[in-house]
Amino acid sequence: MHLKKGLLATLLFALPLPAADFSTWLAAMQTRNIQVSAGLWDLSTGKLLEGHQTELSLIPASTTKVVSTYAMLKTWKPDTVLETELFGDLKEGVILGDLIVKGHGDPSLVSERIWMLAQDLKNQGVQRIKGRIRSDQSAFDSQMYGFGWENTSSSTTPPILPLSVNFNRAEGRLVQDPDARAVEVFTRIFREAGLVVEEGPVPAGELRRLAGTSSAPLRRLVQDVNKISNNFMVEMLVKSFGEGTWPRGIGRIQGFYQSALGLGPDKIAITDGSGLSKENHLSARTLAIVLRAAWHDFEVGPEFVDSLKVIGGEPWALRAKYPNLNRRIRCKTGHLQNVVSVCGYMQRMDGQLRVFAIILNGEAYDYDVWDLVSHWAN
Repeated sequence: MHLKKGLLATLLFALPLPAADFSTWLAAMQTRNIQVSAGLWDLSTGKLLEGHQTELSLIPASTTKVVSTYAMLKTWKPDTVLETELFGDLKEGVILGDLIVKGHGDPSLVSERIWMLAQDLKNQGVQRIKGRIRSDQSAFDSQMYGFGWENTSSSTTPPILPLSVNFNRAEGRLVQDPDARAVEVFTRIFREAGLVVEEGPVPAGELRRLAGTSSAPLRRLVQDVNKISNNFMVEMLVKSFGEGTWPRGIGRIQGFYQSALGLGPDKIAITDGSGLSKENHLSARTLAIVLRAAWHDFEVGPEFVDSLKVIGGEPWALRAKYPNLNRRIRCKTGHLQNVVSVCGYMQRMDGQLRVFAIILNGEAYDYDVWDLVSHWAN
């Protein structure tokens, strides 16, 4: 009987983990020509306890989000919110001309909040809009896809615009023209809420801010980014962090690590915040340094640690299901073609706390990293 490679990997991943030692595990990776950067450190002292090529920079996939989210939490602070604003020329219950919706990179603008914006206008006495509803996408530059996203799973990630509605998805699919879709959703919901949108050619006078809505605070957004590994959300945040461009956003992240931890661009070698790009390169040691800094950071560390997946402690199914690890692993995983990674914190059976990072480049599978994690944790 012959099993397809993917099915075989799934079956093996479901089997109990062998109690291999590190050298045996490493030899198996080397036999399969898998590049390895992996290490286990004492969380308190930072002492390396076991590892291999811990400073080798490899493609990290979504463990990149550890780097981007901690930098933004520390720089912006956990209570930071992103606004969506309405501008118009309001006189005696009528908006003369167009109503302008200006986005500032809120990654969580959904239909329910658009409905509340309509209610806000009605509470101000607005009854009709003489012109159209128009979008203002000027907060970001025109680049909608990140550097190095070619030949990756970027086809599952929507384009990045500062005014984006419902994650730029409709009925589970990516929207082809997210700007037009945003205008359509605003117009439909405002009409359903009882506002008349006439779409007439009426010139507007002086525009002023009429209403606005704020995203959830950054601490909540980062939870969605890291627990669900939401590429769209983190790239919206990175472009906002960079005042509208990826290079400035990435530059601010790299600048933070240069000044705070002495990690230069050679160590934080990234072109996006999500890990979609295979131009990103990080080492296990770099990830461990960031994780240790976050853990010991009284100001924003608790929010960062809370954003990570908890094995056996989430309300949705995770790919890693090991009862012997339940509630003892907090981690961020990463997957791209020929890339599997995981990093985070663990509590051993004897109660000792560790930080770990594993990056595999090559034909590796989930069970390869979790075999080692289980060995280290038990």
